[in-house]
Amino acid sequence: MKIVTFYDIDASLFNKEFDVESFSGSSSDADIVILGIDSIFDFEENKSKVCKDKFASIAVIDDESDYDAFKNFGIDAWIKGKDISQINNIINLVNKRLLS
Repeated sequence: MKIVTFYDIDASLFNKEFDVESFSGSSSDADIVILGIDSIFDFEENKSKVCKDKFASIAVIDDESDYDAFKNFGIDAWIKGKDISQINNIINLVNKRLLS
């Protein structure tokens, strides 16, 4: 499974079976994208080039106002920044429920 991050996240947090790449102009074929409040517009501008036809998005939020900002962008799942060490759990859940 390919994951493209639009959010600065420590790559060592991800399970080894995931192909994780930070967003660049050449990123493509993402099954899952991870973004933060500061990268929502980069994601919106590039999702058609970066993502597969069927993909899921995970937003990293810090507080309730971040959730309010994201809810109009069709984000599939959210995780609090303080819980980022649990990112693999949310990826697996998103994969089972939205991509399978």
